[in-house]
Amino acid sequence: METAGLEDPGMNKILVVDDEPHIRKLIKLYLENSSFDVIEAEDGQEALDYVAHTKVDLMVVDVMMPRIDGIELTEAIRGYLDIPILIISAKGESMDKVRGFTAGTDDYLVKPFDPVELVLRVKSLLKRYNMTATKTIQLDGITVDLESLTVTSQEMTVHLKKKECELLFMLAGSPGRIFTRTQLIESLWGMDYEGDERTVDVHIKRLRQQMEPFPSVLITTVRGLGYRMEPMEHV
Repeated sequence: METAGLEDPGMNKILVVDDEPHIRKLIKLYLENSSFDVIEAEDGQEALDYVAHTKVDLMVVDVMMPRIDGIELTEAIRGYLDIPILIISAKGESMDKVRGFTAGTDDYLVKPFDPVELVLRVKSLLKRYNMTATKTIQLDGITVDLESLTVTSQEMTVHLKKKECELLFMLAGSPGRIFTRTQLIESLWGMDYEGDERTVDVHIKRLRQQMEPFPSVLITTVRGLGYRMEPMEHV
């Protein structure tokens, strides 16, 4: 196993698992250029041995490997770790993707892939996981709870659908920041989402209706750009 040298505790640690050294080298090069700390493993067993005693923030996993393949590794990791997993594979058939997502992967790339796209997907997955690491946001007397999918004040509780709550949580987490429709799609639905940006508009419309009992929750449309949550007083 190779390491990336001295570790910066502020850097996200990525474990790249692939039995092809040139693929690991390519992925490592692009991830390190984006300020990630990269660890390499040659197969699934070596990866399991590593994560048993060392924390990693994300895994990039090849499917076809000796000893323990990428699907088995993903299933094993999902048994006790909640970290983002990106599977890469030479197989692009639908059933192989289904196997990957059924095993618990968060995203899927088919070889040959653009390393720049891989870096973008890694960043997107880390954002999604970081967003959900904290399950509640409190602001202006209101609590948004991702676990129970609720918005609560002293007077009442409103139950939301999962995507509505995730959308509100993301907007409320950065009051005043403008999120484009593309940013919201990639963060909440993933980069492989095949729908169009109107999905965001529909969810925003429903969310505004649900938030009518909470007048301080104000989601504004920034014409030509996207949406933002108007700044509120954080508790």
